[in-house]
Amino acid sequence: MHTTPFIAVEGPIGAGKTTLASMISERLHLSLVKEIVEENPFLDKFYENQHEWSFQLEMFFLCNRYKQLEDLENKFFYMNTPVISDYHIYKNLIFAEQTLAGRKLEKYKKIYTLLTEDLPLPNLMIYIQASLPTLLKRIKKRGRPFEQQMDKQYLEQLIANYHTAIQQIKVKNPLLPIIEINGDQDDFVMSEAIFNRIVDQVKEYIR
Repeated sequence: MHTTPFIAVEGPIGAGKTTLASMISERLHLSLVKEIVEENPFLDKFYENQHEWSFQLEMFFLCNRYKQLEDLENKFFYMNTPVISDYHIYKNLIFAEQTLAGRKLEKYKKIYTLLTEDLPLPNLMIYIQASLPTLLKRIKKRGRPFEQQMDKQYLEQLIANYHTAIQQIKVKNPLLPIIEINGDQDDFVMSEAIFNRIVDQVKEYIR
């Protein structure tokens, strides 16, 4: 088990994970690991036909995140370099359980378990909660074409699934500190005071 500070920022699509992770990285001089999203060749096809392309989409994400986290051992932890990432590997199961079913989900879970059983896990997590109106506003603002026609019911279910998943993480790893942020009220981009408060919380954990 590594002792290097490893922070993961999580939350549903549009919550502001990458923005917050980038801001904290710059403020505290942490190495930043960002998930690969737009490079996924199955995204457009997935939003056109989720049933047909969900397995390919989820496998692409899983394999890329596996490679990124595997590299942490050699690139950062070996040199005791603190890292902040804009995702937790557990998010793969959150999305897979929403988009996959039956044999495909069973196969995916087996592959997920094999790939992640010895990966480094965060020792601090930041969870950004946000309501549907907030997510829609931020998704529209960042302007990714494939997200603009996203099904609202898909997002609502994702919000609920994230809430359930965070509770599961707390049960599975009760020693993992989780900083929870109300994304509807705490605008860490526009309010320096709110962002400073979050930074102070992070500093307390990684000190």
